Amino acid sequence: MKKSVVSKEYQKLQKEIISLQEQWKTSLDPDRILPRIDKAAMESGVPVVAWTAIDFDIPLFLQWIEDIGKLLANYQPELEKTIETIKGLLDEETAKRWIDEAFAFNHIYFASFAEEQEIDGWIPQFIAETVLRPYLQLTAEKVQGEIQYAVHGAGCPVCGEPVRLAQLEDGGKKVLHCPRCLAHWNDKRITCSHCGNEDHETVHFLTIEGESAVQIQVCEECKGYTKIIDTRQYIVKPTPAMLDLNTIHLDFVAQENGYKSAGETKQTN
Repeated sequence: MKKSVVSKEYQKLQKEIISLQEQWKTSLDPDRILPRIDKAAMESGVPVVAWTAIDFDIPLFLQWIEDIGKLLANYQPELEKTIETIKGLLDEETAKRWIDEAFAFNHIYFASFAEEQEIDGWIPQFIAETVLRPYLQLTAEKVQGEIQYAVHGAGCPVCGEPVRLAQLEDGGKKVLHCPRCLAHWNDKRITCSHCGNEDHETVHFLTIEGESAVQIQVCEECKGYTKIIDTRQYIVKPTPAMLDLNTIHLDFVAQENGYKSAGETKQTN
């Protein structure tokens, strides 16, 4: 496979973040997360987290924010002042707001927060999303047995993250993986995972010269794309988050060719 366009230092940071998230997840009380399986809601594309009762441990959440802040500052010392500013702003109510807005993918809220505090725009949402993920991942673990397929166009059936990564597994089976909550589910090989289009004429593949293990599945109906990685060719299979990161060059190729990470909704008359 092609050498990743992501720097080794950033890869190392991401691996440390994933390791931290694993530690955090083991410190959670599983009884604080109570998913409710609603078949009708699942069949309509509502993500599981929308009807999951999560009792957030706010002091623990704030501790995790401090942990990730220290890690970021270790890699980029110039961020230390920003991290201290954020720590000073995050009381219990603000932490709860961060949780709600991270759940909702509310980029506008976090951008406004950063602008008001005169800090780098990416930092608040990055931190909030990072410390939210152990809760999402534990939710996914609890319901994985119920997640076989997903509604096309609805994103991840557990957390709602837009679909972008699939792996070819035993027998060439196409399995979609969510890098956010780590849920996984099956899909037909020649099917757009965004709109469900199964037309062989309008669902096809972009290949990358010199990379036999990767393809980009694209759809001319909704202009969506999905990265498909044949992980059967890997000696050691990366986590979905690292696989997603290390194939970011495929996102660039797809987007340069006019495709989008979330397909467009078809208009009906």
